[in-house]
Amino acid sequence: MSTILDLFRLDDRVAVVTGASFGLGRGMAEGLAEAGADVVAVSRQRENLRAVERAITAVGRRCLPIACDVTARSQVHAMVDQAYDHFGQVDILVNNAGIIRRAPSVEYSEEDWRAVLDLNLDGVWYCCQEVGRRMVERKRGKITNIASVISFSGGVFIPAYAASKGAVAQLTRALANEWAPHGVHVNAIAPGYCVTANTEALRNDPDRSQALMARIPAGRWGLPDDLKGAVVFLASDASDYVHGHLLVVDGGWMAR
Repeated sequence: MSTILDLFRLDDRVAVVTGASFGLGRGMAEGLAEAGADVVAVSRQRENLRAVERAITAVGRRCLPIACDVTARSQVHAMVDQAYDHFGQVDILVNNAGIIRRAPSVEYSEEDWRAVLDLNLDGVWYCCQEVGRRMVERKRGKITNIASVISFSGGVFIPAYAASKGAVAQLTRALANEWAPHGVHVNAIAPGYCVTANTEALRNDPDRSQALMARIPAGRWGLPDDLKGAVVFLASDASDYVHGHLLVVDGGWMAR
């Protein structure tokens, strides 16, 4: 007889995780593997995927590392084809790849604006469309986009990041509305302030770091492991009646 814990198992499923080489992406890729999924680990540089590949194979799951720039639709198409050729299916997509560029808005460069929007928004859209098309045909699938607590607020000195993460939240809802009738779940995780390369500048700024920490009830920065439970839940049968939701994982930041 199956139990509630069985609903969280991902045995015999295949997950594509973008930005899987470091930080939150690596943590989520490892969490999906620990729950039973095989993983297509995606990064711009294949050599950056060696550590996550070792971690996934160490728990007895298969890992296919693929170099792909998700801002290039042709590369996304080729990556998805390679995943299907290797595993025969994709059941889970986690759109994690993203960057942040900080500067006052009056000085914000066109280069920084374009780089952030290209990766954080266009890359998510390309992956959603390429994988979602096949999921809709198959009548099943779980897509989790990585939004941010900045999806709910504007932040400071991050106009492109705020715009991109707000758009990811709306894209998640739009796709959920359209694809839910076809058995495809589209949701998002909105992490708070976590220990990643994107927050290094904030963590190294004593004043800014102290101000941020004062608003986090949990009293600490988030870690990649803190997203494992959320990503497994949204990828599993336990979330079969969850559509278009932004799951906040922030140590209580939004509650303040």
